Amino acid sequence: MRIRQQALGNRNIVGSKIEQRRKELHMKQKDLLTQLQIKGVDLNASGLSKLEGQFRYVTDLELKYLAEVLEVSVNWLLGLET
Repeated sequence: MRIRQQALGNRNIVGSKIEQRRKELHMKQKDLLTQLQIKGVDLNASGLSKLEGQFRYVTDLELKYLAEVLEVSVNWLLGLET
């Protein structure tokens, strides 16, 4: 597993939560991408990396399906609940 070399960006507030939950589920980025693609979300590895690093905006559709695949609520991803 690679360690992030660059400081987090400021384009979203969900990226660190997505990475945290993905790792809790012992899920690789490619596994998450596969699950998202099954649901019709067209996101590539670079896009997911940028999203987790908070260098990319997240769309509402992506947010919905990320929450579903990661088995958390959208509110949890947004930091509105613990």
